[in-house]
Amino acid sequence: MSDEKQRILLAEDDLNLGVLLVDYLEAEGFEVKLCKDGELALKLFNHQKFNLCLLDVMMPKMDGFSLAKEIRRKNEIIPIIFITARSLREDKLKGYGLNADDYIIKPFDEEELLWKIKAILRRFPLNLNERKAEINSLGHYAFDFSNQSLSHDGKTRRITEKESDILNYLWEHRNKVIKREDVLKALWGENNYFYGRSLDVFITKIRKYLKDDPTLTIENVFGVGFIFNVPEN
Repeated sequence: MSDEKQRILLAEDDLNLGVLLVDYLEAEGFEVKLCKDGELALKLFNHQKFNLCLLDVMMPKMDGFSLAKEIRRKNEIIPIIFITARSLREDKLKGYGLNADDYIIKPFDEEELLWKIKAILRRFPLNLNERKAEINSLGHYAFDFSNQSLSHDGKTRRITEKESDILNYLWEHRNKVIKREDVLKALWGENNYFYGRSLDVFITKIRKYLKDDPTLTIENVFGVGFIFNVPEN
């Protein structure tokens, strides 16, 4: 068992709240780096390693959404949680559209935030490179779960960790009905509207990735979920 602390990047321009969160999370065993604006947070992210990012949305110099986009250019798999006073549905959908793992509205309960962080980090190894090595044949594709890639006709596409997790779940439950609520609970830890919308976006992307093999289809089952149709060898 490693004693290495998990490291959190906290981008928050409200220094009173930021210091409060730093003290609370460090008392719970995390190492937290606080930045007062998005530009400083991005510089720190580019030079240090983190296990999770907590991002305020409304910040000077670079807002949280823009910061998340830049982080995703560098790292497609690190967990991101938005913490913000912006509660509009459009803002939430924008946050989840950036592959955020959660979107928490201020004011929030610190203990609830802590448990959300722990729940998300349980799905990630301490070293984000520690992923099980497994390559599966999906029709004409080779799916490398370890390296998050799909190969077809000599070409390889890198996919995000969430896309890889979803595709792996579909593969493990291929050729039978998969309930939406089961996917959401298994991969997000919760079944709600926003995670459901995020799942739909990922399913659409995966369909596009697999379009060169017409024998592979993700069929909607109305009111229930999906069937991932894969030809049996």
